[in-house]
Amino acid sequence: MKKNYTLLVMALMGVIITSAKSEDKWTTLFNGKKVTGLRGYGQKGFPEKAWKVENGTLKTITRGQGGQPRDLVTVGSFTDFEFECEWKVSPRGNSGIMYRVKETNRPAYVTGPEMQVLDDERHPDGKSNFPLRTAGSLYDMIGKGMKDKKYNKAGQWNKVRIVCKDNNVEHWLNGEKLLAYKWGSDEVAAMIKKSKFKSWKGFMQEPKGHIAIQHHGEEVWYRNIRVRGK
Repeated sequence: MKKNYTLLVMALMGVIITSAKSEDKWTTLFNGKKVTGLRGYGQKGFPEKAWKVENGTLKTITRGQGGQPRDLVTVGSFTDFEFECEWKVSPRGNSGIMYRVKETNRPAYVTGPEMQVLDDERHPDGKSNFPLRTAGSLYDMIGKGMKDKKYNKAGQWNKVRIVCKDNNVEHWLNGEKLLAYKWGSDEVAAMIKKSKFKSWKGFMQEPKGHIAIQHHGEEVWYRNIRVRGK
C-alpha cells in the first residue's frame, strides 16, 4: 500500500512539474526573421503595409514611406504573462506596449494601459506631464522612478519586460524595475480619475486580453519579442 501511495504521489508530482514547465515555456513572436503569433489589430493577418522585417528587426512603415499605420496584437489573450522585447526609436519617435487589450472597433489604447516607448529628449510627451509620459512609464498614470532610470536615447536599444501575475503588474527597463501596481486597486482607480482616461468607458476593465505593440506613425524598431503566460 505504501509503495502504491508513493508511486501515486510521484505521478501527481510529475503532472504538476510538467504543467509548471509548460507554463514556463516562452513563445517567440519575432526571432529576427519570422513573425509568429502577431497580427494586425482588427485584422486576421499580418499588416504588411504597416510593418516590415528589416535587418533582423520588426520596423514600422511610416506614412511618408507609403505605410498604413496599424497596431500589432498577439494572436492569444493573456491574464497572467511575462512579455519581453527590445526597442529603439527614431528622433521624436513614439510607440507603446499595451496589455489586457480588448479588440473592438476603437483603438487598442482605449481598453489597455500602456508602457510608454519614447524618445524622451525630443518628443513632446517627454516634457508634457513629466514624468508620466516618458519611456517605461504606465502612460499618464505612474511616472515614479522615471527620472533616474537606465534609459538609452533615440537610436539605441532598450530592453523592456512587463510582468503581470495575480493582478500584480511590473514594468522593467534595461534590467531595472521601474514601477509596480495592483490591477483593479483603489490606488489605480484614483490614478485613472486624474488621467486622460477618466471618462473612457472600458479602460483597464478587462481581466484578460491581447498584448499590443503600437504603430504611432513614427519610425520604431523592435526585436527579440517573446511572451509566456496564459
